[in-house]
Amino acid sequence: MPVCTRNGCKKEFSLGENKDGVCTYHPGAPVFHEGLKSWSCCSDVNKPELDFDEFMKIGVRLHTTEGSKPDKPKDSAPVNLQSSRISDGKEIYTTGVPSSQLAPGAAPKVHTSPPVEEEDDPTISVTPGTHCRRKGCGTEFVSDEESRSDSAVCTYHPSPPIFHEGSKGYLCCKRRVLEFDEFLKIEGCKKGRHLFAPKKTNDTAEVQTNCGIDHYQTPLTVCVSIFAKQTDRTRSIVNVEENKVDLDLFFLDSKRFTRSLNLFGPIIPEESKYTIMGTKVELILKKKDNRSWNLLEKTEQDLGGFNLTFGVGGRTGTIGSRVPPVLAKDNSPRV
Repeated sequence: MPVCTRNGCKKEFSLGENKDGVCTYHPGAPVFHEGLKSWSCCSDVNKPELDFDEFMKIGVRLHTTEGSKPDKPKDSAPVNLQSSRISDGKEIYTTGVPSSQLAPGAAPKVHTSPPVEEEDDPTISVTPGTHCRRKGCGTEFVSDEESRSDSAVCTYHPSPPIFHEGSKGYLCCKRRVLEFDEFLKIEGCKKGRHLFAPKKTNDTAEVQTNCGIDHYQTPLTVCVSIFAKQTDRTRSIVNVEENKVDLDLFFLDSKRFTRSLNLFGPIIPEESKYTIMGTKVELILKKKDNRSWNLLEKTEQDLGGFNLTFGVGGRTGTIGSRVPPVLAKDNSPRV
């Protein structure tokens, strides 16, 4: 069966069933900038992602599946590339001066710990059509006898992808390419078993950790940032109440962050919201009385009788607000 070549689809299809609305794809090109990954066609709708797996899950729009190759994006600025061939015929692209021309000891050494690989749990039932979760594989599950037997070999990349100066590849192998389509075709460098349902490990004890918290305010809202990388969206809970915010954040490395914020002033929970991102959790708290908050949380200490000013138009800083703040009596300067 032919395979759709559009980014975001890559599915097999029959010509008789190829109708409008059966294919979801990205008509634009991938954009990688300073660690952020997005698509040029929907960058104004979907936020850029840091994690590559989350980038591959970005929602796409509807169109008819086609077997022809999609239009290539316009050529970008030229990159000084040098190529070399290895024994198995593969070609490796590099930038800059070859390592053979560097002075002794000039080549940087990158010390990376071996990645911890997940194992498949054969006791968990898998729906037919589920894709293998290992990078570079993507094999669909058929049955336990065919997809989980000893003869079923998974060829994959154990390490995460790397994008640097236009080149794309994986940390576990040396091959680098420029085109994103060619990157998706890089063959895995390790063989093992497929991963359809990861095994839950209980041998690693859960560890409580601390996260940095920062905030700023506008006349109407208080914006709070909890710097928490790789937060598990499925298990983490954020409970917003009128005078308190309860945080229970789970991370992918068996760590957990729990804290209750006793807010300086009351808020409107129904008009407040939170967003879990790749590097932080962001809270937008709607003030109930629009007064200035001296601190994020209540305190029993004497603050010395001072007030904070708002930023202009919701930005940080100490410049006066365009809208005069409404100060409560208990928040007025002391004489």
